[in-house]
Amino acid sequence: MHDKGQLTPRERVHGLLDPGTPWFEIGLLVAYDQYDGQAPAAGVITGIGVVEGREVVVVANDSTVKAGSWWPETIRKILRAQEIAMRQRIPIIYLVDSAGVNLPYQGGVFPGQYGAARIFYYNSLMRRYLHVPQISAVMGSCIAGGAYLPALSDVIFMVEGTSFMGLGGPNLVKGATGQVVDAESLGGARMHTSVSAVAHYRAPTDRDCLTMIRGYVARLPGDTTDQGRGGAVLRPTPTGGAELRPTPTGGAVLRPTPTGGAELRPYPDPARPATDLYDILPADHRMSYDVHALLAALLDGGRFDEFQPDVARELLCGHGSIEGRTVAILANARHVIKGKPGQMPRIGGIVYTESAEKAAYFIENASRERIPLLFIQDVSGFMVGPEAEQSGIIRAGAHFVEAMATATVPKLVLTVNHASGAGYYAMAGQGFDPDFILSWPTGRMAVMEGESAVEAVHGVELGKARAQKREPSPEVKASVDAMREDYEHQLDAKHAAARGFVDAIVTVEETRDLLAFILRVTSRHAGPHLGPFVLPAFP
Repeated sequence: MHDKGQLTPRERVHGLLDPGTPWFEIGLLVAYDQYDGQAPAAGVITGIGVVEGREVVVVANDSTVKAGSWWPETIRKILRAQEIAMRQRIPIIYLVDSAGVNLPYQGGVFPGQYGAARIFYYNSLMRRYLHVPQISAVMGSCIAGGAYLPALSDVIFMVEGTSFMGLGGPNLVKGATGQVVDAESLGGARMHTSVSAVAHYRAPTDRDCLTMIRGYVARLPGDTTDQGRGGAVLRPTPTGGAELRPTPTGGAVLRPTPTGGAELRPYPDPARPATDLYDILPADHRMSYDVHALLAALLDGGRFDEFQPDVARELLCGHGSIEGRTVAILANARHVIKGKPGQMPRIGGIVYTESAEKAAYFIENASRERIPLLFIQDVSGFMVGPEAEQSGIIRAGAHFVEAMATATVPKLVLTVNHASGAGYYAMAGQGFDPDFILSWPTGRMAVMEGESAVEAVHGVELGKARAQKREPSPEVKASVDAMREDYEHQLDAKHAAARGFVDAIVTVEETRDLLAFILRVTSRHAGPHLGPFVLPAFP
């Protein structure tokens, strides 16, 4: 790419973003274990970064992977990026360099409700109704239907000598019409900016193109709600006023004063260093740990103001702050909880009737108070058995799920261990469109653990073998071993990340900073955070 006068895809992203500011990459591991390793990150880089002090979504085709062509997973990553831009109402920048559909896999790309056409559907909604700025830079190839992505953006940049945009390339034109034409005359930067007028700006090099994009973003209307990731400065606006823009260092947030002004107030570090989390969370996922200690390493000053601390202690609810931003937290306790007089002990990580009702009430309050929700998942499911059913756990669970699903505030998820059963759904599983889902490498996502699955499928035969004090039959033993191996593979956090079930696997050291950054991103849109997007009301 350098020989052709181009920057590599990640050099483009790096050159676009403000130095020293956060970069939250979405879907880095998608498809890494598919297609014999030929589709790393599904050939597209997606994430959230900061350009000219403003949070933006970035989509950058990786032309080093099969010429940036679209695999089925590429579509899903682009759609996820667009949904983030729509949900948060922040600009989206497309760095286009793609040969179009990966033809051997067109069956998973071209047709269907969530095929490539949905990208253009989202383009159109953002332009016409949501007013989300869309900026496209054609920095290489942009062929066939893929050309509609920049065409449906607000503005198009092209690079002299290396950009091409057209519904068909020179070879296709020759085959279809018999005409012989070179790429520059057919769809180059100069033609599209001076003849067809499809593109709006022409840059001499990739670096110049990125500089021009940054200038365009800087001209967009300012956001007066900016709070620094660790600090902030006031910068002048074109109208003579000032707005708060983030800085990459420091430790303060802007807070209103009683007189109507504002002041920068410092926030405290967590009570425990992030590295303590390696010791807090046990190596064996079945063992217990103190979730309060975990919170002490994530929250400002380690302070957690618990809601109803003596009720349903298997599910903690309460409030804390992350770099000065208040969050309403739901976290599964992972130890055996002593029962009330006359009651059996409760198992941590299980949702009971009482904890479901407590959680539903807490979520509804947070939604009314406009406080973002953070779900810290280590859940194995809802309690089963006669006592649970008689207590009305189905109705309580439905109340929990409904409260979570209909909450209009931002919802963030951090999976630290188990994410199983209907408890995973209630704790803001992916199907309920939480704003962002992070997982530690210890995350385990499946309908149940492998041993539970083995008992569900082979329990009768294994029970007979135990009763008769014999080994199971070779066929059953082979099936049990295969099921255990299969579940362990599918429970791995990397398996979930490769299929887009989580946005990113993060280390414990970067968790707090990333949570602070995405809390800042989600604060940009004060409207309802429901589904992929909510259209504004029309008369």
